[in-house]
Amino acid sequence: MKITTDSETLAENKVLILYILNNVDKPITSDALYSIITSAIDLNYFYFQQFLLDLLEVKYILKHETETQSVYEITEAGKNTLDLTLDILPGIIKLKVDTNFKSNIESYENKESVIAEYTPKSENEYEIECKIVDKGEVVFTIKLMAYSREQAQNIVDNWKQNASSLYPEFLKILTNTKD
Repeated sequence: MKITTDSETLAENKVLILYILNNVDKPITSDALYSIITSAIDLNYFYFQQFLLDLLEVKYILKHETETQSVYEITEAGKNTLDLTLDILPGIIKLKVDTNFKSNIESYENKESVIAEYTPKSENEYEIECKIVDKGEVVFTIKLMAYSREQAQNIVDNWKQNASSLYPEFLKILTNTKD
């Protein structure tokens, strides 16, 4: 059994990030990326964030800001580096990532496509924002006020659980023209 050095482990983790980004066909959030990584290895979140910063600094990955979040993607330099260093990534880790990859991405995309949150404006007023996000772009948003924390929480919970049926109803109501 080979005992790895700290620098080898650091390099493996960076190559793993490049490997995942290379296999994603679109930009991905750091949360989704971290979720995929932790399905394969045990990695401290703060180390993960430092690896992202290191890879950004050497321009192996890019960070883009969308309307709702930051997303990451691999650059050509990152792809070239991955080609040269992929052999340092243990096969068992690649297998774990590949096995869990699709389900992790789909799970995260479904979770992120429906967003609802409330913000207190005063003791008895809460601003609620409900959204549907598709591919990092907001396709539907509605803002409203609630006059108790319970009411605000109920609206948020209801949107998160029922957005797939509420959204078409909103569209139907908004596009219905009466002659």
